[in-house]
Formats: sequence, C-alpha cells, structure tokens
Amino acid sequence: MIPKPRGPYSPFVRAGDFIFVSGQGPIDPATNQYSFGSIQHETRLVLNNIKGVLAQAGATPADVVKCSVFLSSGKDFTAMNEVYAEFFGETRPARTTVEAQFATPEMKVEIDCIAYKPDR
Repeated sequence: MIPKPRGPYSPFVRAGDFIFVSGQGPIDPATNQYSFGSIQHETRLVLNNIKGVLAQAGATPADVVKCSVFLSSGKDFTAMNEVYAEFFGETRPARTTVEAQFATPEMKVEIDCIAYKPDR
C-alpha cells in the first residue's frame, strides 16, 4: 500500500530500465493522511513509502542509484542521516540533500529517488 498522489503526478514512472519515484512525504498509507512527528519518525515513514512504491514498480531499495533529500531545517540532517543509513545499509546510493520550504509547512522531510532495474 502506498499513499495516493496529492496532485497530477504518478508515484513512479519507468523509463527503460530506470524507475523515477516521485517525492514522498510523511503520509501514512493506511489513512492517506500526513503523520507529522520527529525527523526520525517522518524519515522512516517516507523511506517506507519509497519502499512500497519501488515494490509496485518491481524494485527494491537495493536498486536505488540516486536520492534527493529535502529538509525543512538543515539542523535535522544528522538525525535524518542516521535513519537513512539504517534503511539503505551498505547500498549507499548517490545523494543530494538540500534545505527547502514545503507547501505543507509542518513537513520536515521529502525524498525522491531513481532506481535502476532492468525490465526482464
């Protein structure tokens, strides 16, 4: 189960062997409502949403080659990074992390990614 898109976009798009996952926010897929909390809570929820989207596309977190992380506060970097490291383990995709202002001000993190999974 994955959150329903909040706008006119797809949760993912496959282009050849690449899977582009749209930015995921801290949305509980069971209720389709935001679940705000600590940066650790929101990061775990976001990454689990990414895992769900990847599964629908026939991929896993091990197939991720690039992530973009958007934080409402750069002060949350260390705590976000701890959860991120647990999630990806030794996979370690390329990553960009930036501080951003969100349309939903309570949000602390949004992450999108690109995965490589040959369609066989």
